[in-house]
Amino acid sequence: MASGIADPASKPSEAPRRTRRQSDRGWSYTLRSWLGLIPFLLFCLLFEILPAIIIIQGSLTDNTTGSFTLDNYRHMLSQASNLRAFENSISISLVTALLGGIIGGLAAYGVYNLRTGWLRNLLIGFSSIAANFAGVPLAFAFVATLGVTGFVTVAIQNWFHVSLYDHGFSIYQFWGLVMVYTYFQLPLMILVTLPALSALRPEWKEAATNLGATNFTYWRRVAFPILLPSLIAATMLLFANSFGAFATAFALAQGNIALVPILINFVVNGNVTVDFGLGNALAVGMIVILLIAVSFYTAMVRRANVWQGR
Repeated sequence: MASGIADPASKPSEAPRRTRRQSDRGWSYTLRSWLGLIPFLLFCLLFEILPAIIIIQGSLTDNTTGSFTLDNYRHMLSQASNLRAFENSISISLVTALLGGIIGGLAAYGVYNLRTGWLRNLLIGFSSIAANFAGVPLAFAFVATLGVTGFVTVAIQNWFHVSLYDHGFSIYQFWGLVMVYTYFQLPLMILVTLPALSALRPEWKEAATNLGATNFTYWRRVAFPILLPSLIAATMLLFANSFGAFATAFALAQGNIALVPILINFVVNGNVTVDFGLGNALAVGMIVILLIAVSFYTAMVRRANVWQGR
């Protein structure tokens, strides 16, 4: 006689089957995820990891005999021109990172507080364009604006009878390069700071207000300490962005100020002498400095994620 009651003995066999289906589904999802990462991993391998290995190997190889040597690093550290190039590159990167961080952070706060949606979107869109407008076009734009015969330079000369270049200003020197770099550092700071500002929870301000805190006290004791790791991380990103810039500096400052990327170009593509070993050693020096900056960036991002709940 048939019974409507299920056989208890059949239940245990369904659990392993369900577990296998879930396991197969998990493996399928993992496989699809890795398939999507394969092009990116290949890109990193071919254009980042392998070139870095080749550069490190070349920096430890004698140009003539092909044997192992540390002479390239001794040459790099013994010449004053090489050390001056590192000093100039680090100085410009630090100054532009601090200027971009402070001014860009304040600008990001202003954009964050805008109540007009279309204006906020317009400023974010402009920042996206300006942050990527660099290289030779940016250098030529500043030369046409603030060069010796730039229209702003000529206008100031005609209207106020003041020659900027007679008073020590030059777009081709240190502070001129700082001005050009700050142009694309500032909008980049806006773009990377806005997500951190958006992560501030409204209940934090409500709680501070209920405890009697003013707006200034809230920002000084609550919001700013929470934002500080994100701001430091963004500043490290600006430093790395400036330190590795080549085209803008090459178009503006070659022959006027020694920077490591320009020096590497002269060493590798020089008309008189070519020293690939020294060029590789200089590149390794840049990699070490950038790794230090990225390490600070990663540490600050990790601290920021604690407050942002990521």
